[in-house]
Parts: sequence; C-alpha cells; structure tokens
Amino acid sequence: MTSRAQSAATAELNGEQTEHVHYPGGSHLNGQGPAGLDELHDTVRRIAANVERVLVGKPEVVRIALVTLLAEGHLLVEDVPGVGKTSLAKALARSIDCTVSRIQFTPDLLPSDITGVSIYNRQSTDFEFRPGPVFANIVVGDEINRASPKTQSALLECMEERQVTVDTTTYHLDEPFMVIATQNPIEMEGTYALPEAQRDRFTARVSIGYPDPKAELAMVDEHAGHNPLDGLEPVSDGATVHRLIETVRNMHIAPEVRQYAVELAAATRQVPELRLGASPRATLQLVRAARAQAALSGREYVVPDDLHAVAVPVLAHRLVLTTEAHAARRSATDVIRGVLHRVPVPHGGNGLGHRQP
Repeated sequence: MTSRAQSAATAELNGEQTEHVHYPGGSHLNGQGPAGLDELHDTVRRIAANVERVLVGKPEVVRIALVTLLAEGHLLVEDVPGVGKTSLAKALARSIDCTVSRIQFTPDLLPSDITGVSIYNRQSTDFEFRPGPVFANIVVGDEINRASPKTQSALLECMEERQVTVDTTTYHLDEPFMVIATQNPIEMEGTYALPEAQRDRFTARVSIGYPDPKAELAMVDEHAGHNPLDGLEPVSDGATVHRLIETVRNMHIAPEVRQYAVELAAATRQVPELRLGASPRATLQLVRAARAQAALSGREYVVPDDLHAVAVPVLAHRLVLTTEAHAARRSATDVIRGVLHRVPVPHGGNGLGHRQP
C-alpha cells in the first residue's frame, strides 16, 4: 500500500473526511514515455555545465545533486558560510524551466507560511486555499535550521508523500518535486538542529568545501564583476526531467545487488559506534540513488560500484554516533567506509562489478 493510500485508510478508520485535491500550478507533463540513455546523458550534461558556471571546481557535488534529482529525492547542503550552498541550489533550480520557489527560514516562520492557508472569502461565503511556496517543482529552503521544529515539520509530509494536508483537505504536489535545503553547521546560535526524522527524509547530504586555489582564482576572475546567476538560462524543463526520472525507475537491479544494499544498511545497525543505524527508508533511497548513478554512468543496470559511489552522501547523515565515537573523533563517513570494506561484495555475471581499491 502506498503512503497516500495509507493516509486515506487511516483517515477513514479515524472517521475523518479527507478530500484529495490536485492543486494546479506546477509543470504539466506531456504524457511521453521514459527517455533513452542518450537523451538522459545529453540533458544531464547540459544541466551540469550550467550549474558549474556558478559552482566552479566542484563536479562531484554537482553529480550528487543530479543523482538526487533523478532519484526523486531531496538534497541537504551543509557547510560553512560563503562556499556556495545557496548558489548551488539556485543554479540547479534555474537550470530547469519549471516552477521554483525560495523560502528563507527564520525563527518567526510559521508552518502556514510554507504550506499555505485557507482564507475566508466574504463574497463567496466560503474558505479559499492560498497555496504556499511549497507548491513548486523545486523548493529552495535557505538555512533550514533557523526555523523552529514546528515549522520544519511542515515539510515532513511534503517530502515523503508529495502532498500537503490543510484543514483535512489534501493537495497533491506536481512532479517532479525536489527540496534543496541548506544549513550552516558552524554558527549554531539561534538554530534548531534537524531531528532524525527530518534528516532521514533527505536522500543525500553534501558538503561543498573550499575550492582549490586554481578554482578559486577562476571564480575571482569570472565572478568578481557580476553575479553568474543573473545570466543563467534554463537548459531543460520539468516534463523532460520527469521523463528522465521514469528512465531511472526502469533501471535493472539484480537480486544480488538488491541483497547487497540491504546488507549494507543492516550492517550499520550492528556497529557499536552508532546509537542509530540506517533506516529501511535509507535502504530504499540507497537503491534509488544507485539507479541514478548507473544511468549517469551509461549503464542500464546497477552494479555494486554504484552503491559505493552514493553510500556516503546517502547514508552518513542518517547515522547517530555514540559519545565514545565522538570522543575518538570518528565520523559517520568513517563508519560507512568501514562498512563498505567489511560487507562482502556479490560476484557473478551480468556486470555485477567489483570493489574499487
């Protein structure tokens, strides 16, 4: 049973009258089937080149962002100020000709400021729903940890079920739908740490890091006189991205590789350095991200190396370390890499792949 069906069944059991409404306002799909790998590569290459005009010298970060987009996921960009977190989110949003909204999270932001609110119309003597900024294909949430947990929770249903419930009425969000949130892990005054349930809904987390001297010099030469975002034009649209997502959904993954993904997630639950391992949702997101990684690599099937390529950004932010692990300066990334080395890699035909050294 799907999440939407579960919500409807729960409401019915509780005696609630829940109306499902499709709210127009996003991109409308043209009904075409999945795209081919050639079209996928061409489209992704153009989007990546567009984003790299803004985020110079970070192709790996751009790759993870595109993997998250094709995996129907959400991206958390976490790093120190000034390294391009918001620029990455805006560049990806502007590269796709679809509906885009931006939310600046602040301590006084309310849940209705995100989801929308029902307003009484005196002329029609009825309530009208005014949609919030979450009704867009790509939602950029800047400094998400600046808002209170009550406001952060307004995104939980949106991110997991692609719908918003206001006053017992459910409004479905248009596809594709992606949340790109940023947060600063250093300046913690006046912030609210994301709870585990919120972090678990982000498919991947990336840290941009400082550029190398050559890339920073190129950035100074090219961007000192103007904002590169000003001249950024869309190179794709929402309907095309939806077709690319359909292609990724149809990627073949052998039973051995599916079992390997399950074993990787299960192994994190047995690590003594962790208080909380990867959830079943993390396993699903790992498989979806691996499918997207395989598509970007030009294959129609998933190999263990695809799981390795996305394991750290998909799993690390979901883990909770013990106090002893923090004292020993161990990180979640170290734990994931250790799990990748301990869990046996499946071997067999159909290009199952091998462990990279």
